Amino acid sequence: MLTRRHVRVKVMQGIYALNRSKDDSLEKQQKFLKFSIENTYNLYLLMMSLLKEIHDLTKEQVELSSKKYIKNSTKSFEDDKKFVKNRFLKLISENEVLIEEFKIRKLENWYLNEEYVKLLYKEIIASDLYMKYMDSGASTFEEDKQFVLDVFKTIIAPNEKIYDYFEDDKLTWVDDIPLVNTFILKLLKKAKPDTVASYFLPPLVKDQDDIEFSKRLLSKTLLNNESLISEIEGKTPNWDKDRIADIDGILLKMAIAELLYFPSIPERVTINEYLELAKEYSTPKSSTFINGILDKLVKEYQKNGKLNKMGRGLL
Repeated sequence: MLTRRHVRVKVMQGIYALNRSKDDSLEKQQKFLKFSIENTYNLYLLMMSLLKEIHDLTKEQVELSSKKYIKNSTKSFEDDKKFVKNRFLKLISENEVLIEEFKIRKLENWYLNEEYVKLLYKEIIASDLYMKYMDSGASTFEEDKQFVLDVFKTIIAPNEKIYDYFEDDKLTWVDDIPLVNTFILKLLKKAKPDTVASYFLPPLVKDQDDIEFSKRLLSKTLLNNESLISEIEGKTPNWDKDRIADIDGILLKMAIAELLYFPSIPERVTINEYLELAKEYSTPKSSTFINGILDKLVKEYQKNGKLNKMGRGLL
């Protein structure tokens, strides 16, 4: 789920939090990093449980509307239970492995905040997407799946109230939401009728080395802070370090630490990664500024032998 780029973002967030709190405890920052990375998985599970809760609410509403004393104000369909019987959605909502994981992690967010589930449910049944699906008669598994994918992509994922809820709950989730939603769409697209239950509990990272990379990058950047600052100052004679944007300074120190202490990562990969992060998280001119400094440093390190790279490296 997590890519190397996202792991770098997590390290950046940790260092930024340290700078703001003026707390120089490496141990605390390592705990924050671990917590932040692991919480990305909780966000994934919450989005998956949201699908389950919407399905459960749909079942309740269909059952209520079937009671003779309940007047159904919504449109009647040939099969009012079609959404409830959606075979693809049932792979998730009736997945015992997923449900058990929700319990283990005590993810009761939607039980405690059911108004968000109701909000999404109302948006779904009021949508043209829903009307077209319900009016289309019997559907195949692939058609059921496509409907759920379309609902997730157009109604659930972009919902601003859900976004605001996650932002208020965990600030680090702001950067995780696009990653998690994109990952879920890719995961759901590949699911088949006979997909095993554990498929919906993917590993947090493809390679455990990525976790070790995050720990080393954090510690190398923090423990070598003064020397990394000196490297930057040496290449910015007309700049006061206090004038360099906070994020720029952090990204530069992380990039230099990567160049010097991670021999398996090619310098071009490092430079490209931090330029992309600068474009996304800092000022419009940051990537040009950072590129200029890193380019000078790489040439200098190559000349004096400080750049000892080996192998092809990983992103």
